[in-house]
Amino acid sequence: MTSSPDHTTESIHGKLKRHKFGLDRSGVLWGLIAVFAALVIGAIGSGGLRWFDAALAGYLAGTLFAIFGTVYRYRVWLQRPSTARMNRRGWEAFRRGGVRSILQLTGLMATNLGAQTFIRQRSATRWVAHLLVSWGCVLAAAVTFPLVFGWLHFESVGQNSSRYRAFVSNVPTISFDSHGAFGWFMFHTLDVSAVLVLAGVFLFLSRRLRDAGAIAVERSSDMLALAGLFAVSITGLMLTASTLWMAGRFYTFLTTVHALTVILGLIYIPFGKFFHIFQRPANLGVQFYRQLGAEGPQQRCSECSDAFAPAIQIEDLKDVLPQVGLDYRIRGGGNFQDICPKCRRRLFTLAQARRVGGFG
Repeated sequence: MTSSPDHTTESIHGKLKRHKFGLDRSGVLWGLIAVFAALVIGAIGSGGLRWFDAALAGYLAGTLFAIFGTVYRYRVWLQRPSTARMNRRGWEAFRRGGVRSILQLTGLMATNLGAQTFIRQRSATRWVAHLLVSWGCVLAAAVTFPLVFGWLHFESVGQNSSRYRAFVSNVPTISFDSHGAFGWFMFHTLDVSAVLVLAGVFLFLSRRLRDAGAIAVERSSDMLALAGLFAVSITGLMLTASTLWMAGRFYTFLTTVHALTVILGLIYIPFGKFFHIFQRPANLGVQFYRQLGAEGPQQRCSECSDAFAPAIQIEDLKDVLPQVGLDYRIRGGGNFQDICPKCRRRLFTLAQARRVGGFG
């Protein structure tokens, strides 16, 4: 293998040095476009701000920051050599499959995003905890963001003070009795989502405090994410408790604290562990890439001639790795990536033996 970086590696290092203290221009542009689009859609959806609640302005500011930061980071992430190649290969494989790809994508979305069955293979407890947290957050987002942007509001029906109709923008939808089970759920959806999230958080905490394997790989960001989910959920439930059982005492204080936890949580999304929420759908392309590799020609080892990996994957590795400073070309011709893992171990052992003067 070559020991000195080639011109490609040097150019990458130069780019990293130039952007060390700067922002990616394309990321900033896409982030601003996303924020502008959200404001336009919000203005249209709220009837020209007619249904926008000024009391939620802080939540709106946090949401817009989260949109900008998430789009910015996603754009930068997609520009990384390995991610860019995987993204391109995934779309190539998807387009080749036609209708079959659409059906496969639907199934992957149901299993990987909806049911998250890939986590069940690791641990039943982790799977249940992930389902509780993810669906609790989805349920909360389905209510919170439409309310923040003014897309959703409720009006009483006629002279019946207990009957309401839900409006999406200016379009009337279902009507319901506020004293019925459905009405209770409509007005307490965020409470239900908070209970789901808290149950998932407690399961995660129980595992992280008792499982030796989880403790060994514990990171501060893991606990920070759980603390944020706990704070948002518990303060939201306290608002309901203040309204129903405390005659409104401490409501103003609790509203401020809850708003602060939610806004901080929104700001944290682009920087912390929650960003994987947006990475997971993109990872579905990996399944199409694997299928493309399995159906195509296989790479044969230059030492033993055994097939050991898809040829397209090896070619991508040989192209991408030098871009990140890892050049596996062999002096005199060839590439270390053309050698299967078994032969690599054999060659490595022989090289080490030569360095120490033999096996004996």
